[in-house]
Amino acid sequence: MSRGRKLFGHDRGLGVRWVVGADEAGRGCLAGPLVAGAVLFDLERIGPREVRALGALDDSKRHTAEERERLFGVVLRIAVRVVAVSRCVEGLDGRGLHVTNLEALSTAAGRVARPGALCLIDGFRVPDNGHEQRAVVGGDGRSAAIAAASIVAKVTRDRFMHRAAQRLPHWGFDQHMGYGTPAHQDAIRTHGVSELHRRSFRSVAYEGLLEPAAS
Repeated sequence: MSRGRKLFGHDRGLGVRWVVGADEAGRGCLAGPLVAGAVLFDLERIGPREVRALGALDDSKRHTAEERERLFGVVLRIAVRVVAVSRCVEGLDGRGLHVTNLEALSTAAGRVARPGALCLIDGFRVPDNGHEQRAVVGGDGRSAAIAAASIVAKVTRDRFMHRAAQRLPHWGFDQHMGYGTPAHQDAIRTHGVSELHRRSFRSVAYEGLLEPAAS
């Protein structure tokens, strides 16, 4: 049995026709936005051909960038609705990561949901958006809808970080996507923090670097 078929089996087992999945990318980064993705699947319109097309569907972290890009296109073709909600660094610093994350997930799920849909949220219960919801721990590896949302969120955010790397080349955002890798921390020590860095995060790489460096 393919991985995608197993994940769709989970969603069909819920006994509903309309399934929303929502997941985020970038929660643990030192720099860049948080992006929440959401998809709406009509399980009555997903047959063997669609399941085969998404046979490799899984948690976005288990795929290469090339595989995610391919799956992103398939998700756009098969899902009824797809949305990505981005929350900027200023908002993350001002409102806090956790609150912003829950709000973004709720908003994304609400934008694709339709009456009668069940919203599956990866790992969290989120603020009410008028639709039934369920938190699924490890959902990006259990639910087809959440796995598809994780692909949407990750691809959308990675594309943003690649564009940011062209504008702010000193920090290598196209290599680490804003995560706190050793190379990224070295770049911060050398060049300071950029406009995309989250000032509210506590990191040893930020010591003495309170002002943005010139790009």
